[in-house]
Parts: sequence; structure tokens; C-alpha cells
Amino acid sequence: MSPLQLPPVFLLPRSRVNYAKRRGIKSISTPRNSRFNKGQDLPQLGSSTEAALARKAYTTPLRTGSLAIKRGMSAIYETESGKRRACTIVQMDRAQVVSHKRKEIHGYYAVQIGSGWKHPSNVTRPLLGHFAEHKVSPKRHLVEFRVRDENGLLGIGEHVGPNWFQKGQYVDARANCRGMGFAGGMKRHGFKGQDATHGVSLTHRAMGSAGQSQGGGSRVLPGKKMPGRMGNHQVTVQNVEILRVDQDKGILALNGCIPGPKGCIVKLSDAIKKPWPEASPMTPSDANTMKETGTA
Repeated sequence: MSPLQLPPVFLLPRSRVNYAKRRGIKSISTPRNSRFNKGQDLPQLGSSTEAALARKAYTTPLRTGSLAIKRGMSAIYETESGKRRACTIVQMDRAQVVSHKRKEIHGYYAVQIGSGWKHPSNVTRPLLGHFAEHKVSPKRHLVEFRVRDENGLLGIGEHVGPNWFQKGQYVDARANCRGMGFAGGMKRHGFKGQDATHGVSLTHRAMGSAGQSQGGGSRVLPGKKMPGRMGNHQVTVQNVEILRVDQDKGILALNGCIPGPKGCIVKLSDAIKKPWPEASPMTPSDANTMKETGTA
């Protein structure tokens, strides 16, 4: 073989050529025009704490709520119309401001309200230090109430009595409903039960099938209505009207019924879906002034 003669092709080294692959996604159907997310005046959504507080500002009360104890139900007769109105009696037991939550420290504004009294020997040391730091007696119940801004923060140690609310005002009442223990499907969810005849034996109140077999993945899907613990969860009743305010006895009369058994703790706050009362006090001192002048 002469030096100028090339070797066979299969003996030559293979050269690799990289070709750039062109890939693209082509829409089969043209996108439809949407009437949402258009225009230059749309607000820019953000994920910061300030943006979250701004979105919740519309539904956050201006002032704090209070705690009360449900005493039972009664009735009030209106002298003008002569109608009988069923009402729920709640009593405030030494409701007092214990501490604050501030935006620069905790990320939001809130007022911690304590109610009742508890012997120091039955309080844990961290809570005793918390009460001692703010110079407040140990409380049996502690609840936070979110407020919109710094103007809704009351002074630590101030008492929030029944005159914090007004007659004719609307409030939102929150309490844990009456617990009924373990209940079946008929009582808990209103199932109609199985037949009383046609070969059904000992399963008249049973729930029956719990789910599909192969088609449903051979499992019971989460959230399936089944027997279990019934009650003892927080229930909110909105737009409850205040019929009477008795500052001397610490009593409020609320229109209708509210959740919870007798002796339960009830969280009362200004109604979100009702207009703000014009003469509502922002501090307990304003409430006492309104009581003395007879405007409350």
C-alpha cells in the first residue's frame, strides 16, 4: 500500500457531528381571550407579610373582642311590640388585657384577652412568668383577637366589660359546640340506614359500603363520611344582635341561640358582615364615659 493511498472506510475513525435538535410545542387550538387579569389598574399580588395583611385588612376588626361564659337561655318581652324574643345570657368574668402582638415583632397585631381566675398552684411556670411580667393575675382562659392596626391595641391590664358592646349592635359568637361522643352514620351525617326487611339482619343502622373496589383504587377516599366523634368543634354564629347590656352584673343578652353547652367559654367580636357602630368605644375609658352620659 502506497503512503498516498487511503485505508478502507471501515478503518477510518468515525467523526461525530452534533446536530442541534429543534423542538417546539405548537398549540392545537388557539387560546381564548379571558376577561380576567387584564388592564393596567390591576393590583400587583405579593407574597410578603405586608401584602397578606393588606388583603386581610377588609375582614379584620378594628378593635378587640372579649370572652364570656354562657349561662343559659331566657326570653325578653319587648314593650313596644309585645313580642317575646328568645335570648342567650352570657356573663363576663374579669376579662382583662394580658399582652399584645405587634407587627414589627410577631408579624401581626393582636390583643390577648384573659378571663376568669386560676390558682397559681395550678398554673405552669412559663404561664406564671407570663402573667407576672405583665402584672396580671393568673387567668383561666387566654384567647387572642386579631386587630387591623396599632390603634386597636388596648393598654395591658385594662378590663373589658359588657359596656364594650352596645345595645342593638351585632357580634359574631364563637364557641365549641356540645360534644356527643362516638356516633354512627345515621346520627352524625343523617344516613337513612338500610332496609328493615329483605334479608337485612343486624345491620339496619349500619352505613353499608364504604367505597368502590378496583375502580376507586381499592381504598376508601379521605373525607368519607363515616361513624366517629361528633361535635366538640368550633362553631361560629354570625350577626347576633345584642338585646341587653348590664354592666353591674356583667351580663349580655344575645338574640337567639349560640353554640356550646352551659358554662362554656364564648368569644365575642364585632360582626364582620355588619356596618361598624358609629359610637363604639375604642378604649374602655370611652365605654365608661358613654355609660355615664347615657349614650351606651
